[in-house]
Amino acid sequence: MNPSLVLAGISGICWTIVYIECIRLGFKQKTYAMPFWALALNIAWETLHTILGYREEGLTLQVGFNAVWCLFDIGILYTYFKYGQKHFPDFLSKKVFIAWSILGLIVSYFIQYFFVEEFGLVKGGSYSAFLQNLAMSILFIAMFVQRRGNEGQSLTLAINKFIGTVTPTILVGVVGLPAFGRPNIFILVLGICIAIFDLIYIAMLLRKQTK
Repeated sequence: MNPSLVLAGISGICWTIVYIECIRLGFKQKTYAMPFWALALNIAWETLHTILGYREEGLTLQVGFNAVWCLFDIGILYTYFKYGQKHFPDFLSKKVFIAWSILGLIVSYFIQYFFVEEFGLVKGGSYSAFLQNLAMSILFIAMFVQRRGNEGQSLTLAINKFIGTVTPTILVGVVGLPAFGRPNIFILVLGICIAIFDLIYIAMLLRKQTK
């Protein structure tokens, strides 16, 4: 069995669980379960890499996962717009909340598009994916602190995010992708940093549960 496909498959399944859990928590607890800027960058990445990936490579395993994640992101984005305003300052009106959110989405699409323009589909997608993943890890911790607890968060989400990132870190940073020509040290370092923050986040959730 191809180890690259195994690693990509494990990552895809784990991230799919993360997205489903975000939607479940959002509707159950009437909140949004993914920090907004992480969500905005995610939905932009997955939209572009579904379309561009299919155009250049056809229906590969990764392109299939990208399409599924994009659909789930729409569900998460719905919970954000439905329940998100309560987490913003009271002096911000609904119109300002929506305008700010739309601006964030537009900016995220520009960022993701020009990563591909500058570095190419695979390299640009890999760099932006790991950088936004690192931002997401930090933002989850910030969300935990801001909400003073685990509202909209769970160990299922946190653990699957951790595993779903370790596997592509090994794939790109240790095994290597043909597009890079060798294992990519920058991706490896980013993956290690993400793992550290993810483990801190998991520890925070575990501590909250034991209290």
